[in-house]
Amino acid sequence: MRAWHVETPGPVTGHPLRLHPDDEVPRPGPGELLLKVLACGVCRTDLHVTEGDLPPHRPAPPGVTPGHEVVGEVAALGEGAEGFGTGDRAGAAWLRWTDNTCTYCRRGAENLCPASRYTGWDADGGYAEYMTVPAAYAHRLPDNYSDAELAPLLCAGIIGYRALQRAELPPGGRLGIYGFGGSAHLAAQVALARGATLHVLTRGEAARQLARELGAASVGGAADVPPEPLDAAILFAPVGDLALPALAALDRGGTLSIAGIHLTDIPPLNYSKHLFQERQLRSVTANTRADAREFLGLAAEHKLAVTVHPYPLDAADRALRDLKAGAFDGAAVLIP
Repeated sequence: MRAWHVETPGPVTGHPLRLHPDDEVPRPGPGELLLKVLACGVCRTDLHVTEGDLPPHRPAPPGVTPGHEVVGEVAALGEGAEGFGTGDRAGAAWLRWTDNTCTYCRRGAENLCPASRYTGWDADGGYAEYMTVPAAYAHRLPDNYSDAELAPLLCAGIIGYRALQRAELPPGGRLGIYGFGGSAHLAAQVALARGATLHVLTRGEAARQLARELGAASVGGAADVPPEPLDAAILFAPVGDLALPALAALDRGGTLSIAGIHLTDIPPLNYSKHLFQERQLRSVTANTRADAREFLGLAAEHKLAVTVHPYPLDAADRALRDLKAGAFDGAAVLIP
């Protein structure tokens, strides 16, 4: 089968990904599903794995296969795998495994499990024709979306949803979104469906136009000041400098939620300008399976407009370069 591997992490312009045309099709282990990949989203986390912002967890050669927004058809079941049958459509997301015994797992915070493992970082992901996933961490998918539309929901959608929950946006509140890519354009629609007033601050005219089309009340540059104080904000862009204008834009008691797994350093804060009056700064770490079920259930009930740009599997490296360059709005999706 064809599969991409991160052979030497580094800038995507230097081709750290290599396509292997004749990898063996993996065999599902106990409790696992073998998925024939139908579509795989291209996530900014894949870029961080490829460029080495996230330290390698699978050494080269051959290096890990990225991809954790995977829509697949169940091709085979390992011993003891339950919940799916051959031919079912199933999703594989970022969270691949937790120990289910630690303090965090027992209190419902499995996203904080110290032993957690991740698709496309600890185990081979969906930049390939086949991959495996533990059945207990695979997801049932809504029927009213195409394979390509579903792929971004499995990380961009789920993480955006958790970031929105962490931002504690009050009903009918004023939300600022900093950066407007694959995850942000989905979280924005959830917020708008709940009656929020949305202000989008981002680079790139294509992203700004998409924000206008989705119903943003205002659209501006990434470091601009929104036209009114914000009850909550979400920082999707992996740029620590933007935490300062986002915090300064919050009203009293507002919360800034940082959605990414990687962020450049945040400059020194001014206490009275950025934190005083009970402003909060909160991070987001992965997601729980409960988050995924809630979000996918919401997506089944309220059809989201998922903006996708298909790339053939053989062009995965180009898709990552285009992602870094901000060459498209919405999300890129690989189609084997």
